[in-house]
Amino acid sequence: MVSDGGIHHHAHGEWREPSLSHRTLRFQKGIYADFHHLFLLQAGTAALLFEPEEQRSLQGPALAYLPPQARCELRMAAGAAGFLIGASPQIMVDAIGDQAESYALRTFSERPWLTDEPRPHAVEETQPLVAGFVRELGDPSRASWMVISAYLRLILMTLWRTGGSEAAEQRGRGGGASTLQRYRQLVEIWFRQHRPISDYARELGVTTDRLHSICSSALARSPVQLLHERVVQEAKLRLERSARTVQEISDSLGFRDPTYFSHFFKKKTGFSPATYRDFARKAEVARSDMLSSGYSDWP
Repeated sequence: MVSDGGIHHHAHGEWREPSLSHRTLRFQKGIYADFHHLFLLQAGTAALLFEPEEQRSLQGPALAYLPPQARCELRMAAGAAGFLIGASPQIMVDAIGDQAESYALRTFSERPWLTDEPRPHAVEETQPLVAGFVRELGDPSRASWMVISAYLRLILMTLWRTGGSEAAEQRGRGGGASTLQRYRQLVEIWFRQHRPISDYARELGVTTDRLHSICSSALARSPVQLLHERVVQEAKLRLERSARTVQEISDSLGFRDPTYFSHFFKKKTGFSPATYRDFARKAEVARSDMLSSGYSDWP
């Protein structure tokens, strides 16, 4: 659920012109504390200062992706220039989607990533996407959630491929890690259909017990728990973002009736769907109030 003009509560982007003096950007604060950020250093030098007392230097052209848990500040040297964009967890969910690559993108998005040396080709490929993200937000008359999430999906795919993650996954197929990866991919595709775990195991070419062992060993969660987590994540998103009734959301997620959906959701979250939606609305109002009371300007 996004209120009028709400896209600017969930995404931010700007171009930082060269300056005669150095600048320190503390962008993970206020309503941006849970944002995912991407810094594209086009020219000059910069440094990321992580807690506690870790520093990583960047020499343009370079890229740095920072999830919310990467507590750090950015210091741009005099003459440095680049783009800084941010997106809320809700935008990230839309951008990652539920395609075959989604599990890999979700895993990638949970860790900081930056280029250790100048990579002009990576920056050249990413820059038009980042610039499009900023341009879309810069026009209030047309700023679109769908367009922003589409740009972000392309940015994440580009970073994932640039970092060699895609090739590494192809080389690493086989064994328990590959089976878990493929299971998570199937969950993205099938979770609305409520298929039994035996169907997943059959598709993966393993026994149900073997799939349970792999998931429990790697993640300390059963295949059913992982599947239910994905359903709950999607239900939360729809309750937060959509004006649909609980019955309509229940139907869209493949539940046989809204009562069963409500019991399932409350068992997993501790809240009924209606109560969770009410909390989400109040949180959105609080976010809007923070934005209007001075947090809208990045340092």
